[in-house]
Amino acid sequence: MNILKFVLIGFGFISFSLFAGNVVVVNSQNNSEVTTADIKKLYLGKKGAFSNGNKAELATLNSGNGVRETFNSSVLNKSESQYTAYWAKMAFTGRGVPPKEFTSPAEVKAFVGSKPNAIGIIDDSLVDSTVKVVLNF
Repeated sequence: MNILKFVLIGFGFISFSLFAGNVVVVNSQNNSEVTTADIKKLYLGKKGAFSNGNKAELATLNSGNGVRETFNSSVLNKSESQYTAYWAKMAFTGRGVPPKEFTSPAEVKAFVGSKPNAIGIIDDSLVDSTVKVVLNF
């Protein structure tokens, strides 16, 4: 009986982590309207400012992070290699600067929470009063 209970609890933790959500957040003081199309344009360097005209400060996670890979595929419709190559080309041609990279979602949240014009991708469990969710993915 104890083994069965342990196994069921283990499956509960596994299923919870599989269904944990990811979100795009902005600073809680940012009152701009931010659509999915805006997010895609910002993260692909096709737009540099929010609807209020303020220059956006983009944050992402280091290559290989699952949240980043999910964001790249589900929001930007790009694989990790496509995303990396895209930004290498944009930087080389002088047409854009890639988002600032962080090692953990907690670092992204701290960055976004401290910068009025920041936007970033994090795990939804980190959302607090310093950030505002603009997209679930």
